[in-house]
Amino acid sequence: MELDRIIEGDCIEAMAALPAGCADLIFADPPYNLQLKNELRRPDNSKVDAVDDAWDRFSSFEEYDRFTRDWLKAARRLLKDSGAIWVIGSYHNIFRVGATLQDLGFWILNDVVWRKTNPMPNFRGRRFTNAHETLIWAAKSEKHAYTFNYEAMKALNDDLQMRSDWTLPICSGSERLKSEDGAKAHSTQKPESLLHRVVIASTRPGDVVLDPFFGSGTTGAVAKRLGRRFIGIERDREYARVARERIAAVTPAGAQAIEVTRSKRAEPRIPFGWVVERGLLPPGTVLRGSQNRHTAKVRADGTLVCDGATGSIHQIGAHVQGLDACNGWTFWQYEHNGALISIDVLRQKLRADMVGAQ
Repeated sequence: MELDRIIEGDCIEAMAALPAGCADLIFADPPYNLQLKNELRRPDNSKVDAVDDAWDRFSSFEEYDRFTRDWLKAARRLLKDSGAIWVIGSYHNIFRVGATLQDLGFWILNDVVWRKTNPMPNFRGRRFTNAHETLIWAAKSEKHAYTFNYEAMKALNDDLQMRSDWTLPICSGSERLKSEDGAKAHSTQKPESLLHRVVIASTRPGDVVLDPFFGSGTTGAVAKRLGRRFIGIERDREYARVARERIAAVTPAGAQAIEVTRSKRAEPRIPFGWVVERGLLPPGTVLRGSQNRHTAKVRADGTLVCDGATGSIHQIGAHVQGLDACNGWTFWQYEHNGALISIDVLRQKLRADMVGAQ
């Protein structure tokens, strides 16, 4: 199967021709079915460049629902069992899409609110300013695993858990692609910052990202930069041309740059006994608690002894504090050159040695 390409044609027909289970992630930005009736104008009577393209028009909700079901069924076949799908929409369509996702057996993991820092004002003054869009993140089913780079998302958010409300600007300025006459090359071009977050959260380097509504190629541009592979499907020849030119100009980041912080659960397990047997902390070494109020001595088998009690670094850490549980790696410290250093540093050294030996 050829990767890093744009397939021109109808998304459902194109997906039917691809092999089952070829995608690790699907990002879909389908037509919103905005149902616009009239021109939208500003207070100075200038026309707003709204989404009035033919591809966003459907004769009825029934027609839109059939279309949604058809493309989601096709997408489900292409998704690996360990894969996931993200769909973005507005209040016009996202609830209908969400219901269809559930009807087809997808398992919704989160809905994420993209809060726009610079939304288009509501010129008619009859509703609230529509300042957000909604993304649905779903696994193939409740029983299937999926990729979530939790630690990477936390790092991206300045060491705080990433929340389900994302504050990002809309696509504007130099990022907004323009046609030769200065008009928007695509009316619903998404910002690369949004796709960056989705791709980092849900994929690993080398994974395949499929976008059945490729448009101006934001998904492909971000995938290429971050060392992922992509397949784009776009029926509009001009959009496909713009996307190809855009992606050709992207410089991929290096192999080290695309690596992200791994989940602690995904890291190799390191028993404390390895630290002892490799001489990093010889038997008899005195460890001190994180606030220097407790001490324990290292034994040859990797256990600790303290006031007659023996056990693992976790058990003794809990014992001296009167707690039910304790992470001994972060609680205990050893002295080196007059400073107290967390024993977790030694665990990370052994992990790095394991990776280097592979």
